[in-house]
Amino acid sequence: MKNTGYLGSIKEQIRVRHYSYQTEKSYLYWNRYFIRHFKFSSAKQITPLHIEQFLTFLANRKQVSSSTQQQALCALVFAFKHVLTINTDDLKFPYAKPPSRIPQVLEDSEAKLIIERLTGKYKLLGILLYGAGLRLTEALTLRIKDIDTQNQTLFIYRGKGKKDRVCILPQMANELVDKQINRVRQTHLTDLNKGLGMASLPPSLIKKFGTSAKLLHWQYLFPSIHCVSHPVDGYICRHHIDPTTFRKALQKAVGQTSITKRVTAHTFRHSFATNLLRRGHDIRTVQELLGHNDVKTTQIYTHVAGLHQTGIVSPMDYIR
Repeated sequence: MKNTGYLGSIKEQIRVRHYSYQTEKSYLYWNRYFIRHFKFSSAKQITPLHIEQFLTFLANRKQVSSSTQQQALCALVFAFKHVLTINTDDLKFPYAKPPSRIPQVLEDSEAKLIIERLTGKYKLLGILLYGAGLRLTEALTLRIKDIDTQNQTLFIYRGKGKKDRVCILPQMANELVDKQINRVRQTHLTDLNKGLGMASLPPSLIKKFGTSAKLLHWQYLFPSIHCVSHPVDGYICRHHIDPTTFRKALQKAVGQTSITKRVTAHTFRHSFATNLLRRGHDIRTVQELLGHNDVKTTQIYTHVAGLHQTGIVSPMDYIR
């Protein structure tokens, strides 16, 4: 079976629907893995039973997480539906059991300690993650146009689940935001003088706006050091920084404190939600700020916040 033809058709269907580049990479990876696993020589050999067998293999043999198995399922179902036109409604397979975890959260003082040890653009990123509850990818994909310091808001375009939403911009971030925009402006002017300056845009937007993508407001707030070739359309542009650069800076900052909790970029988001609930904010408001589809997802934070509100005292503390 020629992977290029089948995978090429999948890629085409993904781009017709304007899925993100990360989704494209994920879907192609899992369909490539699927084909190689069964050593298919023709698309006619593929049936829904193979999806069941593959997902069972991932859960039992590879012992992947539930989220990884779900990624594989979405990728394969997409190919079956839009390329092979095969119905997959009656799939039966063992689900990888998702672990039941209570989020790790930081106190205000702990978040302050860490953020103080971040420098430059990474400090601003830390403030946005903790102060606005953004996912790391959402913070990295902020563009100049998405920031409104007058109304203290951030506009998140096509966040998780392709949802747009408005988030709060912490007032203490304003000065750092202005400095970062000035850095972006200087970098952008240098690019323009070299005949460059195009922002990295999804194919649907580049078709719509064309060379308007050279305007400052389309530039990322956290641009990469080097210009690169656009992964889909091939033009030279400046993308945002890689998430791993912040993760490394964060771990270095945490290592400089006495904090023993496991801290990731997402810990800031957990802490944002929990601390809002502790201060009495309505759970529906927190749900909207986080961009959760279902309030049940937000309710996990009430378990963390609740322990601090019930007034329960350990029996051990009554012993004198």
